[in-house]
Amino acid sequence: MKVTAFNGSPRMDGNTAHMIRHVFSALEQEGIETELYQLGGRTIRGCAACFGCVKNKDGRCAIDDVANECIGKMVHSDGIILASPTYFADVTAEMKALIDRAGMVARVNGHMFRRKVGAAVVAVRRAGSIHAFDSMNHFFLIGQMIVPGSIYWNMGLGRGKGEVEDDDEGIETMKVLGENMAWLLKKTHE
Repeated sequence: MKVTAFNGSPRMDGNTAHMIRHVFSALEQEGIETELYQLGGRTIRGCAACFGCVKNKDGRCAIDDVANECIGKMVHSDGIILASPTYFADVTAEMKALIDRAGMVARVNGHMFRRKVGAAVVAVRRAGSIHAFDSMNHFFLIGQMIVPGSIYWNMGLGRGKGEVEDDDEGIETMKVLGENMAWLLKKTHE
């Protein structure tokens, strides 16, 4: 089994990546393979509403950028983590582009992510994390995916790079999220 996390942060090793690694640690302890895909530093644009994906029905977006690489990784993963810092009370533009494009391609190609396990992770300085959390969870729920919970909303608090490591509750939340995700993945593969 494999879980791929998509980090929507432009900071490659920022707080969002720190939180993902805590989820990965719990998954890896359960024997689940993990992969981190960084959206930062790559070009991904928003949906153009061209409906090329509807016409082609080939599991790909008609716009040729990293979104198709991400969609391919999602198809070949059993679990998907979407992770983003909070930008003006929502996800980054890169994460929003991935959500819109991957979501549309999946829907018009027979709900490609149906019954995969999905989890959202948010890094936040102070506020706005619930809206970002909801944005990513909406992708999972409309895609007929299964979303595990944790002991609190899946967020870590910190502003400066690495400050989320001081958020004990956030780290514990990520650990439990990883454990619950591993349990659910194993149950769905019985």
